[in-house]
Amino acid sequence: MKVDGRHFRSIWLEPDGRSVGAIDQRRLPHEFIVAKITTADEAGEAISSMLVRGAPLIGATAAYGMALAMRADASDAALERAGKMLAASRPTAINLKWAIDEMQRALAPLAASARADAAYARAREIADEDVEINRDIGRHGLGLIETIAATKKPGEPVNVLTHCNAGWLATVDWGTATSPIYQAHDRGIPVHVWVDETRPRNQGASLTAWELGHHGVPHTVIPDNTGGHLMQHRMVDLAIVGTDRVAANGDVCNKIGTYLKALAAHDNGVPFYVALPSPTIDFSIDDGIRQIPIEQRAASEVTHLTGRTADGRIETVRVVPDGSTVANFGFDVTPARLVSGLITERGVLSADRAALASAFPERSKVS
Repeated sequence: MKVDGRHFRSIWLEPDGRSVGAIDQRRLPHEFIVAKITTADEAGEAISSMLVRGAPLIGATAAYGMALAMRADASDAALERAGKMLAASRPTAINLKWAIDEMQRALAPLAASARADAAYARAREIADEDVEINRDIGRHGLGLIETIAATKKPGEPVNVLTHCNAGWLATVDWGTATSPIYQAHDRGIPVHVWVDETRPRNQGASLTAWELGHHGVPHTVIPDNTGGHLMQHRMVDLAIVGTDRVAANGDVCNKIGTYLKALAAHDNGVPFYVALPSPTIDFSIDDGIRQIPIEQRAASEVTHLTGRTADGRIETVRVVPDGSTVANFGFDVTPARLVSGLITERGVLSADRAALASAFPERSKVS
């Protein structure tokens, strides 16, 4: 997608053919900074610190991290060590494990002398594949928006609710939940996005709003607890969110607060869709609520806020009283029964094992 008229991916191989460039998402929306990642350890730190975030982008970053590890040391021990280090950087997004497994599967049979070049080639393939997958997700999701648009008066927008950031910043390009929105907008279909701020890290207010603004998509940032009110007053036509892991039974793990939006959507008859690439499906898990590990993040994400002051300074301030205990669960799980459909690169599917296994038999058999 574009930033000030220039096309960017969220991650890329630098012209030197070795190091990796990535947008530092911790600095958005106030500063656009490109970080250079030169070692596997730096790739792991980029993931854990949320310099990069979003399940598909985490996977792509891990793939490049494996390539950087092989450039430094292509031994069997180094291959195993890099995989374990990167796998420990974030526990919830299954794309991380998928990408590491893909890299190890491609590299383990090779001689050490051939691993570095092969690792860079496979990492580039994973990134390019993600772009095409997300383009196809958008193509299938576009039909949902077109159907609603056909019921509207001329010029009346389709109102879409999002949660967190499932945009191109969370993938290599296009995004998952935003891909249908971008494709609808680019086709001239009036669309408006309600952007949940998504506390505590404010990925909606900081990232989704930033990228929608740069693409010219009309949007409104709302506090997290506003969605139910909007749905009651028929101000939301559909919700589209992303996900960090989908269980084999269709349960969806996404940023904390997603479950509450799904409940509100169900109560008000608002379609609630989840957009995801197939590497996000974990066929080894049958019950998302009981089996998906939920990351608990630092208390400082809740106790402190960072923003730009009136005179342009970036400041961090404390908003919680000293001594108050904080719980910071990063994700929740939305039961499959609340999901209207899963928007994948192979179509819009029912949120159940049969539909997922039928659409992706090659993955369901190996898990």
